Amino acid sequence: MPALVLLGAQWGDEGKGKATDLLGGSVDYVVRYQGGNNAGHTVVVGDQKYALHLLPSGILSPSCTPVIGNGVVVDPAVLLSELSGLNERGVDTSKLLISGNAHLITPYHQTVDKVTERFLGKRKIGTTGRGIGPAYADKINRVGIRVQDLFDESILIQKVEAALNDKNQILVKLFNRRAISAEQVVEEYLGYAEQIRDYVADTTLILNNAIDEGKVVLFEGGQGTLLDVDHGTYPFVTSSNPTAGGACTGAGVGPTKISRVIGILKAYTTRVGAGPFPTELFDADGEALRTIGGERGVTTGRDRRCGWFDAVIARYATRVNGLTDFFLTKLDVLTGWEQIPVCVAYEIDGRRVEELPYSQTDFHHAKPIYENLPGWSEDITKAKTFADLPKNAQGYVRALEQMSGAPISAIGVGPGRDETIQVNSFL
Repeated sequence: MPALVLLGAQWGDEGKGKATDLLGGSVDYVVRYQGGNNAGHTVVVGDQKYALHLLPSGILSPSCTPVIGNGVVVDPAVLLSELSGLNERGVDTSKLLISGNAHLITPYHQTVDKVTERFLGKRKIGTTGRGIGPAYADKINRVGIRVQDLFDESILIQKVEAALNDKNQILVKLFNRRAISAEQVVEEYLGYAEQIRDYVADTTLILNNAIDEGKVVLFEGGQGTLLDVDHGTYPFVTSSNPTAGGACTGAGVGPTKISRVIGILKAYTTRVGAGPFPTELFDADGEALRTIGGERGVTTGRDRRCGWFDAVIARYATRVNGLTDFFLTKLDVLTGWEQIPVCVAYEIDGRRVEELPYSQTDFHHAKPIYENLPGWSEDITKAKTFADLPKNAQGYVRALEQMSGAPISAIGVGPGRDETIQVNSFL
């Protein structure tokens, strides 16, 4: 049985939560391997809508064990609040596992995140202000706090004091902010220890054993390929690796154990935050996509920037992730357009470019080259098979598949759990 990676193939917000939930009943483990509570998933089950920020989407499937891997940064207050909210709605969260090696977001990470972003002014990145970047920076600088540190008061005190030595100097002398008390941080975080102790485990060992035993493990990425800190539109990126390679380092599973890599593509393109976006629309079509698609960030609450489908980005995602399949979401949103433009290449300084330019300057100046595909007006939300789709909708899907370089194995035709066409099985 396979180990699967499921990730965003654009700038995030592609509908990964729905895709993960679709597979949740067939898999044994769903693993978040990077990011923090800056990544939101919306899952609709019947008439219930669930907004998940930190927890894996698989937590909504009773037969599945949800896992927060070592590559995730965890805000314990957000974690406990999210668990409490699900418990109040009757969702069993007792099977959750959290890696003891996952790093913690602290109040000083959030403070540094917010004041730094304000200090950047017009050059700001567009972070969520939740402390994700500073927590990853501390991890790389080897002054981070890990989940396991909550269970050793002496180590926790030493690490918090060491981390605040420099940060308080910066906050006070550069940003004119009040110093943060190490004692208060330690006291608060020791209070979380017993609340999460039963969830903490050696998740790397558990996941490798599960794969060896033939269990199905699904690795769920947050954000998207173009927000990857190494392979995205740097510096307008997240602080971790949502790409497929991040699943190996963020969960402690070797690449030879991954059997399929599924990219989630929206039938058009959206982006939250600053940064280049070649197909962005500033007209009535862009507003229509935003309104019909309900394009507002689950975690940030910010309106998403909207544009037409970008096949250059899709091809790039196929290449850097080694994608074996696509899950195309929100096809229903495009119903009603007579013609649907698709970006097939860029024009950069008079040249036609069909692959994503590695140069930040070139990508910033890229202008989309469009091909128009015929649209459809029929309601597709009741379609159960590919043949049920209108001919022009079928043609649109096939064209995107050919341009993107991997088969489209599932199609979302509505927000509901059952509003999905399965073309090929992922398992």
